[in-house]
Amino acid sequence: MSSSPSSSAQDAREAVAARLRDLLLDAGLTGRELAVRCGWHPSKSSRIMNGKTPPADADIRAWCEACGASEQAEDIIAANRAADSMYVQWKKLQRNGMRRSQEEVVPLWERTRKFRVYASNVVPGMVQTPGYAAALMASITEFQGTPDDVAEAVEARMARSHVIHEGNHRFALLIEETVLRYRIGDSEVMAGQLGYLLAVMALPRISLSIIPFAAQRRIWPLEAFYMFDDQQVAVELLTAGVNVKTPSEITEYGRAFQGLAEMAVHGAQARALITSAIDSLE
Repeated sequence: MSSSPSSSAQDAREAVAARLRDLLLDAGLTGRELAVRCGWHPSKSSRIMNGKTPPADADIRAWCEACGASEQAEDIIAANRAADSMYVQWKKLQRNGMRRSQEEVVPLWERTRKFRVYASNVVPGMVQTPGYAAALMASITEFQGTPDDVAEAVEARMARSHVIHEGNHRFALLIEETVLRYRIGDSEVMAGQLGYLLAVMALPRISLSIIPFAAQRRIWPLEAFYMFDDQQVAVELLTAGVNVKTPSEITEYGRAFQGLAEMAVHGAQARALITSAIDSLE
């Protein structure tokens, strides 16, 4: 795996910085001379050139104009925006609450035919119960200090989960046994959620596998990720969501998913692990 799940975003930002450096060199300017022409502090030029500070659209336009390359500005702006969209802080994404973030991914979910989901911390969103989703979202809202629209967000999450019952979709869900034991909500909520996992296992389009505590690890537990066909991987970090679209990195996530799946159990063995987790609630 890459050293950091945000590496795609960082690579893209560095590529933008490299293009701006090249413009500076082609124009025969120093960073200080550029700063004078743009009317900003020399340290800003340095931070942008070294990829430490993402440039705003206006910064890129000023940079290109100062280098006599205004015609390249829009192309570089587009590349910069693409880099920015790879790594999105949850507080920014959910600044008005969580409902909108649930709805925005619906088109992606609806066009995806093959979902591969690895969950090391919570039950995957498409098979969460309303009670479990509400408990989880309430804790996230409290931690992040974002507006509380949990009821609306849960409704949106339940609505987008129609893909597990409709359309031509297939789901390979892979979870760590720890997910069955973490108490998201009270015992009643957890019992309902675990019981629902037993029910969805019967759906022909869903394959649910569990990596037991006792599995001999060939791949360490990873951050949760969702693979949408072979086009995109959404990685969930504490502070941000990372959208991986670089083919080589998508391939790496696919390899990791396969390796993790080889350690998992399914069918009767998976049901036994879920039943054991339910029994532990009593």
